[in-house]
Amino acid sequence: MSILALGAWLKNTACLWQDGHVRWSRPHGDLSSPKACAALQAFCDDLLMQAQASGQAVQAVAHDLHPDFFSTHLALQQADVLGVPAIGVQHHHAHIAAVMAEHQLQGPVLGLALDGVGLGTDGTAWGGELLWLHGAQWQRMGHLSHLALPGGDRAAHEPWRMMAAALHASGCSDDIVPRCAPLVGLHLAQGVHSMLEAGLNCPPTSSTGRWFDAAAAALGLCVRQQDEAQAAMALEEAARRWLSQHPPADITTAHTPLVHDEGGLCKLDLRPLWRSLLDTPARQVDEAAARFHGGLIAGLADWVQAVSQRTACKRVCLGGGCFFNLILREGLTQQLQALGFEVYQPAAQFGDAGLALGQAWVAAQQLREMPVFQKETSCV
Repeated sequence: MSILALGAWLKNTACLWQDGHVRWSRPHGDLSSPKACAALQAFCDDLLMQAQASGQAVQAVAHDLHPDFFSTHLALQQADVLGVPAIGVQHHHAHIAAVMAEHQLQGPVLGLALDGVGLGTDGTAWGGELLWLHGAQWQRMGHLSHLALPGGDRAAHEPWRMMAAALHASGCSDDIVPRCAPLVGLHLAQGVHSMLEAGLNCPPTSSTGRWFDAAAAALGLCVRQQDEAQAAMALEEAARRWLSQHPPADITTAHTPLVHDEGGLCKLDLRPLWRSLLDTPARQVDEAAARFHGGLIAGLADWVQAVSQRTACKRVCLGGGCFFNLILREGLTQQLQALGFEVYQPAAQFGDAGLALGQAWVAAQQLREMPVFQKETSCV
């Protein structure tokens, strides 16, 4: 079976998947660049020629669900030319599927996908997801508590907006202007407060990355980001400074996130943990950052345990860019293993550069379960 997978938007990398063997493109970078789009197009053309020359023609083209990505447009175009299915794969599903493909896992797994953003099947911005996967089947078992994105995509570049959103979500809207005006000016603070109160241009997100932004802003570590994940890295670095002088056991916190059922989903509420950061004295910022990590790790472990009891599944795959955070990754792995879970993670690529492998793996699973494909292969 031969699948062409074109990745997503950020850090785009494509691949050709042939019976489990993967041929990767070079990293193309973000597809906001015309040069990156041209490079993806050229690689796609080259791979199709190679596949045809090998006598193993491409049987499907896999892509992200987001309809506006250049990679999605190109996938639909190539599939139409080839006369094969174009298979859309949800972003976080692909993150976990990439881990399954890398470790050649069969049977059911739980997948914890934590990142900045990916389009969900409900049309909202996901990014803190607990999934169940088994072959071509998958289900969203739960997600992190929602935050609003005041100003839409702009909120991802300005952590102070996420602090305002967290205040609003915590029932503290009256604190938005007093806390944010000294950072960004009265006019902006009042504008975001009004947006949140009216629900105007404030789409919801379950993104882990945006909770990291809100935490970094609450501790005064980052108000505006110049680079991707700048706030999250500042938070991790602050935690690392404190942990360099204290044992990890010292980061336990009384403000562990709460796991609860809502609408058939198991949700992890980060609001109690985030509220504990407010009004932290400057001399205690590093300790507070460490305790935020400790509380998040404990909450995530509780969350996985709760869903595991429903599914009888003791294998967990970790995926998504938030796991570049070594404190989070190592701490959570240790806690899950202590609870009896087998934990799997990518060898190197947690972020979107590895998504194409997951897309290809999902597409292959779907094709194998299609009656037409089964009928054709049984006659070979």
